[in-house]
Amino acid sequence: MPWDRNQMAERAAQELEDGMYVNLGIGIPTLVANYVGDKDITLQSENGMLGMGPFPFEGEEDPDLINAGKQTITELRRTSYFDSATSFGMIRGGKIAAAILGAMEVSEKGDLANWMIPGKLVKGMGGAMDLVAGVGRVVVVMDHTNKHGDSKVLKECTLPLTGKGVVDRIITNFGVLDVTHKGLHIVELAPGVSREDMIAATEATIV
Repeated sequence: MPWDRNQMAERAAQELEDGMYVNLGIGIPTLVANYVGDKDITLQSENGMLGMGPFPFEGEEDPDLINAGKQTITELRRTSYFDSATSFGMIRGGKIAAAILGAMEVSEKGDLANWMIPGKLVKGMGGAMDLVAGVGRVVVVMDHTNKHGDSKVLKECTLPLTGKGVVDRIITNFGVLDVTHKGLHIVELAPGVSREDMIAATEATIV
């Protein structure tokens, strides 16, 4: 069976190494905080927090502690707070090692579309454009297909781009793909998902 949202987040947490400063995007990536475990990872939220902890238990939420997706989170003993200018200075200045982001579409060239669908209400682009331009490594976590069963891993993105050639690795409910100059390379398949299943669900070129 393909991975569920929590299993995708758990797999994404395996991308993180001790000492890394990491930004988590909204959606599935926020769940990664629950799977960091004993690793010495410092999670950054662009709304002004360095050192995010996991989600709180029910009844222990603090409405003043939220991530960029407006979800309640917990703090750690080393947590620090700052304004948006300082936060984006970290991102644009190359101080954040990696970003784990959600996406609507990713192309075989590593192009990313994750900030708007034309004709629908757009609350703002958030920090995604700064993140993909400023961090060292970009990992996308998303469902492999949309609700209609159409592939979200494409030869060319159809939605407005967040960044061109910025994605390094794609983690979906079907498995893990790396972006290479020749096309996408299968790194890992979810249990019960065959190579043929992955290829059939992917419009992009798999080498």
